[in-house]
Amino acid sequence: MQRALSEAHTPPDIGSTPVSTTAEVLLPYQAESVGRARRLVRETLTMWGLPHLVDSTALVTSELVTNAAKTGCRRRMTVTVHLVAKTTVRISVRDGSRTPPVLIQASDDDEGHRGLGLVHRLTNGRWGVTVEAFGKVVHADITR
Repeated sequence: MQRALSEAHTPPDIGSTPVSTTAEVLLPYQAESVGRARRLVRETLTMWGLPHLVDSTALVTSELVTNAAKTGCRRRMTVTVHLVAKTTVRISVRDGSRTPPVLIQASDDDEGHRGLGLVHRLTNGRWGVTVEAFGKVVHADITR
C-alpha cells in the first residue's frame, strides 16, 4: 500500500502541537481496496486523537471507495483523509471516471442504491463531486 503523509504543520484551530493534516493512499480498482481505505482512516484518525469519528468516517469511506471501484477504471484511485478543522475530517476519492455519482431514493425492495443516501445522512448533506479533465473527486465532510 502506498501512503503519503503531508509535512507536519499546525492548523489554526488545533493548538500548538504539530500534526500531519493529510494522509493519502493510491489503491487499485478492486473490492479489497475498501478494507485498505478503512484501515487508513482508522489509523489516521486514531493518530490525530479523533477516535469518535472513526466509525462514521470509515463507513463513508467504504461507500465512496466502493463506488469508485465499480467504475471499471484501469488507473489507481486516490483516497485522501484531510483534517479540515479540529473536529472535521474530509474524505476525498479521486477516480478516473467523469460520471458523477447520483443520489437515488432506494425503495424497500432495492438491494442496493443506498450508499450515497447513507453518505448524505452521515455528513448532513456535506458531500459533493468535482469533475476534472480525466476523472472526478468525490468528497465528504464528517463532523462531530
